[in-house]
Order: sequence, then structure tokens, then C-alpha cells
Amino acid sequence: MDEKLKVKVINKSNFALPQYATEHAAGLDLRANTNEDISLKPLERTLIKTGLFLEIPIGFEGQVRPRSGLAYKHGITVLNTPGTIDADYRGEVGVILVNLSNETFIIKPGERIAQLVFAKHEQAKWEETTTLTDTNRGEGGFGSTGKH
Repeated sequence: MDEKLKVKVINKSNFALPQYATEHAAGLDLRANTNEDISLKPLERTLIKTGLFLEIPIGFEGQVRPRSGLAYKHGITVLNTPGTIDADYRGEVGVILVNLSNETFIIKPGERIAQLVFAKHEQAKWEETTTLTDTNRGEGGFGSTGKH
């Protein structure tokens, strides 16, 4: 499977293009495109720009996801997870970070702040009806398939 998804990119950041860390990695690390430290206080959120502008092929989306190390070690996560970058969006990629810890976190210039994963998707066509097919689960909602 040598055919890779081609995504056009304009890099106006101060840093190299995101790279996959390993041969089978799903996500590319996005970096904070800032010239100075950004202080993120407990429970504060902020939009961090990446300096990247993308042209994603139709039928695909970019998913902005948290980095597990930042979440586990520092309580830093992406607020709208996953954030979606649509194929027709041409603006700068930004990441909404939130600090869920009790300590101020300093975002350094070029710091890896999130992951970007490309995913294929479909657009649905609604088919209005008055009934739905019965299943064993039925209307069982949150937690209904958990421990009994």
C-alpha cells in the first residue's frame, strides 16, 4: 500500500512541516507557532495557531486530537475533541487547548500541542421514516452495554 493521501500545505510557521514519529503512526504532531511563551492558567482555554494552511481532498477530514503525554503529565487537552478540519476550509489550522490541571502550563514556541489525523468520511442522506429496526439494545442509552 504505497499510495499515500496527498494533502496540499502552505507552511507559514517558524517550524518544519509535521512528521509522523514512527512508521505506523496515525497522527502528525502539530506545533505551537508562537515567538514567545504562552501561559495557560488552570481551567483556562486558548486558541493556538499552527501556521499551517491545508487543502484536504474531498471525502477526507483532518481530526485534531490531544497528545496523550500532555494530557497525562500536565492535564492539557484539546477542548473540542476531535476538532474537524473540513476539506473546503482554507484558513489557518488552530488548536483550542484547555488546562484541566491545578497548575499553570507554559506553552513554548514550537511545542507539540496536538495531533492531526486524516480520516475518510461519508456524507449521509436522510431517509425519513416512522419506524426503526428493532435490536437487542433497543433504547438502552449511556452505560447500557457496560457491566451488569
